[in-house]
Amino acid sequence: MAYWFHRNPLKATAPVTYELHGVSTNEATRKIFSDLRLTRAKLLELLTDPNHARETVEKAATDYLSLLMGLCIPMDQNEPENKLRKLIKFKWTNTLLGNVPTEASDTGFEFFSMLFNVALWFTKHAAKVAAKDDPDMEEAKEIHKCLRTAAGIFRFCKDDLRTKLIDPPTEGAQDTDTRVLDAYIQQCTAEAQEITLARAVELKHAVTLIAALAYETADMYQKGDDALVSLDQKDVDKWRKYFQLKNKFYLSCAHSYNGENLLSQDKCGEAIRGLRESVDLYGKAEQLCKEYGQSKGAGTTARPQNHLFFRKLGPVVKRTLEKCDRENGLIYHQKVAFDAPQLELKATYGLVSPEEYKAPALHQLWSADVYSKFSTLNAPKPQPVKKSKEETPAPLPTVKEKETPMSDKDPKNNSGCTIS
Repeated sequence: MAYWFHRNPLKATAPVTYELHGVSTNEATRKIFSDLRLTRAKLLELLTDPNHARETVEKAATDYLSLLMGLCIPMDQNEPENKLRKLIKFKWTNTLLGNVPTEASDTGFEFFSMLFNVALWFTKHAAKVAAKDDPDMEEAKEIHKCLRTAAGIFRFCKDDLRTKLIDPPTEGAQDTDTRVLDAYIQQCTAEAQEITLARAVELKHAVTLIAALAYETADMYQKGDDALVSLDQKDVDKWRKYFQLKNKFYLSCAHSYNGENLLSQDKCGEAIRGLRESVDLYGKAEQLCKEYGQSKGAGTTARPQNHLFFRKLGPVVKRTLEKCDRENGLIYHQKVAFDAPQLELKATYGLVSPEEYKAPALHQLWSADVYSKFSTLNAPKPQPVKKSKEETPAPLPTVKEKETPMSDKDPKNNSGCTIS
């Protein structure tokens, strides 16, 4: 499914040396700071390339985050918070706000931001695998797994990490904003369900199941769009257009398959009205594809209108509608309702949910005794965080993400779905 998914850019970050002279007092404490620096640099490098194996990135993320945990969580019951938590100032950009970073002297902010980037990598890896000519079953499972994993990580960032941040930023479409996080959760979950729906279409499952899955997928995209509606539209317009076009496309799909079901029940009048609604929604999806392609904003530009799955739906719906019109004129003579049939559809199975994410355990290099050897008496004070508009931090370079080849070939099957 080349160019089927929209992807926002990775977050950029400033280098962190973890060189706190006077804080590390022995070999064990210096080892932790050294490993933090090395594992951070390695993870950041891996995240730029979606071609890496999932297990490679998962291990690198665990290596760094398990070490970072010792600077975040309480390590001494006699302290109100970790004494090392506020010693370093971190800088991270936001996926929707360009290159000007947000700053925070909080290792919790570093944990949140790095894990957020890991979730983005999973979405990009899934898109890379989906872009092959004809992904096989194992690759389809990989795509599905990665998208559910990403959704689970975004949910963990929202429900757990965000609530523990010290003075989180509140202005604009920040990645720490619950609305942005909700949109990412809905997108990843909906895209994973697209994989389930594609397989149901290719294997010619019951039209009632396909209609229900399409309706549920459309609803997820609607929720993603709704999450962004109150943010500044210049920041989220392109992303919203992606949610809207996918919503209209899958609503069209749902009405199309529901129309087939109604016709099989000899409810030709209702089928005609549902199929007319499908044609109308498909036209709206085509228009939104054009608007999406012309809109400015963060992220890569998907090209769903070029994909066979998208291109085939319109003609199929029109042919089915023409058939219904003929049969209604010759056989049924049923009145066509003014209002479209209500899609009160619930999928009995196949629904996708985020995969629960669990933070890594504290790294074995950490212990209460090692922690006690860190001294903050002579710790250098981090530079104050810039918060006013007059003190805007200097922009960070955009992350140079590795390009992945995408095929423009149509899939070799009848449905147009490449995940089969």
